[in-house]
Amino acid sequence: MNRLTKKPKLIIFTAPSGAGKTTIVHRLLDADNRLAFSVSACTRPKRDYEIGGKHYYFISQQEFKDKANKGEFIEWEEVYPGIFYGTLASEVERLSKEGKAVVFDIDVKGALSIKQKYADNALTIFIKPPSLEILRERLKNRKSENDETLTKRLDKASYEMTFANRFDRVIVNDNLEKAVKEVQQIIGRFLEL
Repeated sequence: MNRLTKKPKLIIFTAPSGAGKTTIVHRLLDADNRLAFSVSACTRPKRDYEIGGKHYYFISQQEFKDKANKGEFIEWEEVYPGIFYGTLASEVERLSKEGKAVVFDIDVKGALSIKQKYADNALTIFIKPPSLEILRERLKNRKSENDETLTKRLDKASYEMTFANRFDRVIVNDNLEKAVKEVQQIIGRFLEL
């Protein structure tokens, strides 16, 4: 059986904001050419530094709803009121046709939804901060949060951490280098299956 006829291998990362998930994902993608990043679609406004098609596919709320109604997403969520994020089936198909394992950086519910659909072909990894206190400090150090948004992120983080036990692996990111090495070993074993 050649690589293109196999079911795609999916590696799904989730974490509370500030846990280090995106940094870990970027390190993995830079180090392993077997991996490719799945760009999500979203309805939020593009930030100044973001590039459409690289960071996200930025689409209108109506276009998002139309695609959802047509079944073009493998998962989607209204993550914040009026702000939708989702994974296009066409994105997974494109990357798997290139022979790549598809890497996701998505929210908890989206991760569990993909796991349910792809079962053993999906590996879910939850990146956990050492504590909520350390997470608070990380978010404060970003200097991108005011008191209200910080409280919202921490409340959401508390909620998201209640799902950690439903993931294949939980990695506590108390040391970035150690966490990256641990994740690389887990992915290496998964890709050999």
